[in-house]
Amino acid sequence: MSTVDRTSEQALRIVRAVPPARARRALDVTLALALLIVLAPVLALLALLVVATSGRPVLFRQCRIGQGGHEFTLYKFRTMRNGGAGPGVTSGRDARVTRAGRQLRRLSLDELPQLWNVLRGDMTLVGPRPEVPQLARRYPPEHQWVFGHRPGLTGPCQLRSRAYAAQLDGRPDPEAYYLAVLLPQRVALEAEFLASPTTGNLLKCLARTLAYLLSAPFDRGGGS
Repeated sequence: MSTVDRTSEQALRIVRAVPPARARRALDVTLALALLIVLAPVLALLALLVVATSGRPVLFRQCRIGQGGHEFTLYKFRTMRNGGAGPGVTSGRDARVTRAGRQLRRLSLDELPQLWNVLRGDMTLVGPRPEVPQLARRYPPEHQWVFGHRPGLTGPCQLRSRAYAAQLDGRPDPEAYYLAVLLPQRVALEAEFLASPTTGNLLKCLARTLAYLLSAPFDRGGGS
């Protein structure tokens, strides 16, 4: 790790944590647990789909930056080929993504295991997009405040994931484009939501998430 990376990592570790209110945490636990129980048959079928189309492992585990700059392990259904190295962002036509994985990402079904992250307290239902460490360390100082908040399963940025992924298609350096162009847009959206994270706004975002998921089969744009 370079001196710049070590300095940035130290900065992430001292970001002031902003824990969610007790009522919001109670809602996280209640909904995450209920969805894990109700969706158990769907989760089992998706696990079988991953095994049948691309083998094991079923789950993709990746280190992400959580509340206060601390790292946690995020869980998703694996949508990429094993050993597929590449940038820390995924474009709509990323060659690393399997055929079945492309459909899982398009429908956001690969994200369902993150309900376990919500139940554990690593994440919240609605919050900032969880970032990978190698990109988090490259955030400009004026944007690092976002790591003080617990990352979300959904949120204003996650609801634009298909459009953002499409914007990365064909970029010679997708990480540089993400940091220079998409990151300021993302942080502005996060700031708008976090300025008033009321229960009403949270429920509105969850309703928008449902609409976003239902619109996926009709979206001819990029992947997620």
